Amino acid sequence: MTTSPQDGATGRLNIVMLGLVSFINDTSSKIILPLLPLLITQLGGGGFIVGLISGASDSVASLLKLYSGHLSDRTSSRKGFVFVGYLVSSAAKFLFAFATSWPQVLGLRMAERFGKGVRSAPRDALLAASTSQTRRGRGFGIHRAMDSAGAVLGTAIAFVMYWNLGLGFEHIFMAAGTIGFLSLVPLLFVRERRQHPPSVASAAMAFSNLPPRLRRFTLVAFLFALANFSYMFFVLRSESAFSGRLAVGAPIALYGLYNLSFTLFALPAGILSDRIGRKNVLLMGYGLFALVCVGFTAAGSLAAFTLLFILFGLSYALVEATERAYVSDLADPARRGTALGTYHMATSIAALPAGLVAGALWDFHPAATFLYGAVLAAAAMVLLKLRV
Repeated sequence: MTTSPQDGATGRLNIVMLGLVSFINDTSSKIILPLLPLLITQLGGGGFIVGLISGASDSVASLLKLYSGHLSDRTSSRKGFVFVGYLVSSAAKFLFAFATSWPQVLGLRMAERFGKGVRSAPRDALLAASTSQTRRGRGFGIHRAMDSAGAVLGTAIAFVMYWNLGLGFEHIFMAAGTIGFLSLVPLLFVRERRQHPPSVASAAMAFSNLPPRLRRFTLVAFLFALANFSYMFFVLRSESAFSGRLAVGAPIALYGLYNLSFTLFALPAGILSDRIGRKNVLLMGYGLFALVCVGFTAAGSLAAFTLLFILFGLSYALVEATERAYVSDLADPARRGTALGTYHMATSIAALPAGLVAGALWDFHPAATFLYGAVLAAAAMVLLKLRV
């Protein structure tokens, strides 16, 4: 049985409330994230450890993303999964304040991503059910814009706490975790339409049961995820151009600029995907990411990093929401949670090898990390053009 989008008022309320949840949660997360690679290096981790933590933390929850999406289809309930996921992530973020070694950071980052694994596919299925296909890009774009607006605010808070208030990492992380728990409040106002679960046969999780075009796109998204190594390397690359307090302050500010760019372009990118097609927007996003990676191999000034972080944010705006909207378009509505879970699982599994390869290349030479990303992103662009 297929399902239709929720009525206009309820759908708009859901988009706003889920966006507000992400806004608060990402405010919390982005207080931590620009400082995390700096904390890892302070605790004795090199480039390989940064790659391990960034990759393993995403990959550990990859299967969970599939199962949570699948179970939300089978139980015809998604909101409970979303609530538990945000709760677990908030608790893990609070505990970063007490980490004294990089293995502890690894464990907590994995726990935080565990929460993301629980919530991601059910939340995206809720968003898709709250929009029509002709306005789905706009709906996902609004959500991503609110999410990245929280990232801008969080990065600004981190900068003020470190630069103006002189707070240590532990106090900053405790504040971030406390803010994270507030993200649960708007979720109480989300309304979910109950639906008949799919039959046992149609609910099977086999990749082969997905529509052929969706299978091909999932493989393309997996390849791009291999190219799309962690933001941590972009932050570390900018750190190398500064000294003194600016070695921490400048990367935080540039990371905030990236998130501001993402915020400003997320909704226009979603609307553009409604008008010219998801595939065309993704081709632009993959290509721009490849060019940004090439730029990071040579950048050495504040002006260069400023431009590159702006373009970095634009590339993510073109890709992030559009990939999810494209999966939602190609999936059977009754199996949308499973389809989105498969997509999230595939891109999360790619995070571990992407992080390890990027980290190993970083220890060899930082430019090699970015050339690796550029080559694979270009390959993903070609496959998307020719095979999907």
